[in-house]
Amino acid sequence: MSALGAVLFDMDGTLVDTEVLWWRTTEEIADGLGHRLTDADAPEVVGRAVEDTAAHLVRVSGGGDPYEVGAALTESFFRRVQAGAPMRPGAQRLLTALEAEGVPFALVSASPRMVVDSVVGGSLAHVPFAFTLSADDTVRTKPHPDPYAAAAGRLGLVPQACVAVEDSPDGAASAEAAGCGVLVVPSLLAVPASPPRTFAASLEDVTPALLRGCARPPV
Repeated sequence: MSALGAVLFDMDGTLVDTEVLWWRTTEEIADGLGHRLTDADAPEVVGRAVEDTAAHLVRVSGGGDPYEVGAALTESFFRRVQAGAPMRPGAQRLLTALEAEGVPFALVSASPRMVVDSVVGGSLAHVPFAFTLSADDTVRTKPHPDPYAAAAGRLGLVPQACVAVEDSPDGAASAEAAGCGVLVVPSLLAVPASPPRTFAASLEDVTPALLRGCARPPV
C-alpha cells in the first residue's frame, strides 16, 4: 500500500451540497438569455469553471457577452451559497478521522475565490484545511492538472502521494492528469472509470484506509 501524504478535497458537490445551487443559478442565467437548460447542457455546466459555463451559455443561446454572463453567474451563485451550503453526508466524519490520524488535507476548487471563501467561512468554518485553492489561484483550472499539481507542491509532496476526492468528470480528469490517486464520489454527473480512479457511492463509505489504497505508486 502506498503512503498517503495528503488528501485534496474538491468543494462543490463533494464536501458541500452546492452542485444543485450551481444548476439553479445556471438555469436562471440561461433563462435570461432565452435558453432552457436541459440534461444535455450538464457536461458543460457541472464541475466546470465559471468561464467555461459562461462561454457555453453564450454559444447555445446565441447572445450575451461571456464576461458579463460569467459575472452574473458568480454573483447569483454567491448569493445562494451565502444562504447556506450544507455538508455532504459523511464529510464531517471523514474529515474528523483524517485529522485524528494526522493526515493533512486541503481544499482544491474550481470555484472563484469569493465563493470558496464564503463556503469556508460558513459551512466549513470549523475545518482545519492546510490551505484552500480556488480557480483564481492557478493560470488554468480544472480539467487541467494545474490546481492539483500546485496543491501537492504547496504541501511539499509529489502528486502521487496525494489522493484527490472528486465528484465530477472534469475534477477527476484534473487530478488524474496531475498524477494524484483519485477517489470519485459522483453527484450530478456520471464519471468514467479509469485505472487511477476508485469509486464510492457516498463519503459515508470512505475511510482513511480506503484513501490510502487510492494513493498511486511513486514514479
